[in-house]
Amino acid sequence: MTRTAQRRNVAKVTVRPVQAPPPAGDARRRRLADQARAYGFLLGGLICFALFSWYPAIRAVVIAFQKYTPGSEPEWVGTANFTRVLADPEFAAAWRNTLTFTLLALLIGFAIPFVLALVLNELRHAKAFFRVVVYLPVMIPPVVSALLWKWFYDPGTGLANEALRFLHLPTSNWSNGADTALVSLVIVATWANMGGTVLIYLAALQAVPGELYEAAELDGANLLQRVRHVTIPQTRFVILMLMLLQIIATMQVFTEPFVITGGGPENATVTVLYLIYKYAFLYNDFGGACALSVLLLALLGAFSAVYLRLTRTSGEDA
Repeated sequence: MTRTAQRRNVAKVTVRPVQAPPPAGDARRRRLADQARAYGFLLGGLICFALFSWYPAIRAVVIAFQKYTPGSEPEWVGTANFTRVLADPEFAAAWRNTLTFTLLALLIGFAIPFVLALVLNELRHAKAFFRVVVYLPVMIPPVVSALLWKWFYDPGTGLANEALRFLHLPTSNWSNGADTALVSLVIVATWANMGGTVLIYLAALQAVPGELYEAAELDGANLLQRVRHVTIPQTRFVILMLMLLQIIATMQVFTEPFVITGGGPENATVTVLYLIYKYAFLYNDFGGACALSVLLLALLGAFSAVYLRLTRTSGEDA
């Protein structure tokens, strides 16, 4: 390049003036405007949450200490509602059924999703299809699912007993028997809700480094040993979190007893949430219903505190 061309290129370079930064006051006003706009978008959701979540919860705590029936003036009774509820024979039965349901759900509904996730994780073909099949029950409305199982459990013409007759096996009363009703409801709840749990387990399994499995195979570990020494230790936090969430969810079971058994037979499937429904809408005792709700809230709050503590500890460790 000649010196003349170089001079021309230099002449084409335009020197732009350096702009001064905006005043501090303008930046502050712009930041406040952005925050106000963000809170404006959140305002609608916060109002709905306050009206339909916070206010009913606070109102229920207040009514728990009142004698309250619709159309009458509330009367403060202190802890009389709690005393009456604790003395009710149905109270002990409801808590016994709820705790039994929770224990059975952990034994049945906690192990099955983990095993299914292990199977899906080992598949080499049609993974997407089987994921949809496993998740499909979650997409069915809970009431529709309960009605389908109620027909399935019918002791006369239900599909369950028809299958047993076809196999020349003894039939069962299923949800109509006092000794089998609660287990039948656990099966329904497990089938209806395991899809989301399976996908969470599957995501956790796919995050396990493959080098660990390769090292275990080189050491001669079989499938069960790899699951015990590699899979479970690597996914123990997810397992613990889902266990706590399942305890919180199963202690609030209502749809299955309400639709399938109506709390029977012989109060064998009356749960705490179903008893709250009976107090409020059958006995017209909203004070007792709210007292039961507060007791359930206290227990679930303890489990929720443990859950939040564990998640916070995991986040700090990460």
